[in-house]
Amino acid sequence: MDHKNTASAFGSVSVPRAVLQNAIPAMAAMLMVLIYNLADTFFIGQTHNDILVAAVSLATPVFLIFMSVGTIFGIGGTSVISRAFGEGRPDYAKKVCSFCMWSCVVVGIALSAAFLIFMDRILTLVGASSDTWGSTKTYLTVVAIGGPFVLISNCYSNIIRAEGQPGRAMIGQLLGNLLNVVLDPIMILAFGWGIAGAAIATVIGNIAGAGYYILYFLRGRSTLSIRIQDFSMKDRICSGVLSIGIPASLGSLLMSVSQIIVNAQMAGYEDMALAGIGVAMKVTMMTGMICIGFGQGIQPLLGFCTGAKQWERFKKIMKFSIIFSLGLSLAMTFLCYLLRGQIVGAFLTEPAAFDYAVSFTNILLTTSFLFGVFYVLVNALQAMGAAGPALIVNLSRQGLIYIPALFLLQAILGVTGLVWAQPAADFLSTLLVAVLYLRTTRKMAGENPDKRDDALEPAKGGV
Repeated sequence: MDHKNTASAFGSVSVPRAVLQNAIPAMAAMLMVLIYNLADTFFIGQTHNDILVAAVSLATPVFLIFMSVGTIFGIGGTSVISRAFGEGRPDYAKKVCSFCMWSCVVVGIALSAAFLIFMDRILTLVGASSDTWGSTKTYLTVVAIGGPFVLISNCYSNIIRAEGQPGRAMIGQLLGNLLNVVLDPIMILAFGWGIAGAAIATVIGNIAGAGYYILYFLRGRSTLSIRIQDFSMKDRICSGVLSIGIPASLGSLLMSVSQIIVNAQMAGYEDMALAGIGVAMKVTMMTGMICIGFGQGIQPLLGFCTGAKQWERFKKIMKFSIIFSLGLSLAMTFLCYLLRGQIVGAFLTEPAAFDYAVSFTNILLTTSFLFGVFYVLVNALQAMGAAGPALIVNLSRQGLIYIPALFLLQAILGVTGLVWAQPAADFLSTLLVAVLYLRTTRKMAGENPDKRDDALEPAKGGV
């Protein structure tokens, strides 16, 4: 796909069509990520051993650290590349793409080695008990081996969208996640490998996804590049990617850290409470993952508009996206509430764990309708290259707001206070990101008056 086709896909079609063409594949890919996340817990649950479910709950946030690091290069690279296309700089975009690939390889190997060396300390930190220690260690040891592939897969499922290829980005994610879902029952139940089987399936799925993206570039189907010859850290490539990628990844990283804290605090009550919070979070994840996909899908559009200084089109995309995402998150929240009992029952058989999960789910769903608006605004800040505001938001939602709320509300309400901390953080962080978005757009529109929309008149069609 050449640069002109990228510009046409992002800058000329009607706003609803442009948004949905990019967002639907991203949402479908995140839906598959959701299914893959649920599959491990579901098939482990079929062993009728809720201690193993608790072990997966402990291991999941640690494993997500790999995905968070991949986000540094995926979201950061997407922002820089989409703005480079908008500015008419395809050669610069190639260098950024290659930088992201080889950074994933080097950082992935280093991160895997660190996990394997410090595994026992990590298990102590996450609150593994004598019952869950062995199973959690088995899972994390296996997935750590595939660390570089997790980074590459997570990175390029974002970057390929920056050149107007949301379908190919979706295929790579679907391939890896579908393979994982297919292998889960075979390895967990048929082969009797239990939690080790879940981890092996996860690694194979990530290798398949990473392999698809690598072959896509090697076959010359992309205007971007992963060749080592195109690798460069000059001309603000490294700083441009990291200034957006690190704030974006901090949201995911702090989500992992905060979930580790929740698990450690919850383990002080009983393992059934730990299993319950793990499943409750997966129920609300159904709304969250779909909304994350929508936000990621529109980010390249907004980044292109920023680079091309198409501010009127930018505003139209945002208006349509906020309305659509709010309706989407409301519908998903209502659906999750109606089906919460059936969903929880698919994972847990122990009555105490089931009761905890349903009670915790009711609390978490109180603010999940805000997810759509939140992720649209966050991705808009990242698309504009607003590193400072993006950093503030990502530090706040799962860190500066959420973590203090955990300890404060636990002291007041006990075990339910740990759960109420998330709705409190959701509400306050949505207010924060709305304020920062309004300030950023006013500032950027004032500094960059719209002089190029008249040259792209077809872009003004639609909403």
